[in-house]
Amino acid sequence: MLKLSELKYREVVNIVDGRRLGFIKDVDLDLEMGRINGLVLPVVTKSWNFWSRNDDVFIPWSAIKKIGIDVILVDLPNFVEIPPR
Repeated sequence: MLKLSELKYREVVNIVDGRRLGFIKDVDLDLEMGRINGLVLPVVTKSWNFWSRNDDVFIPWSAIKKIGIDVILVDLPNFVEIPPR
């Protein structure tokens, strides 16, 4: 059995291009249906700016292909990195 708290320690990797997307920030739950809608990752920018807006990346549950011991593989063919503002 896998606990949601354990997901935070697994890195998310896009199998389309092998890009490391980062670690899970949050999980989007549908409490009425009792299921996970997707994962939320923070946007990693190359430069840090105090006034910059922090957006998050939502990865739908349907894009998750495999949850391994230390990595989560996702299939995001149209993923485009958000440029820094």
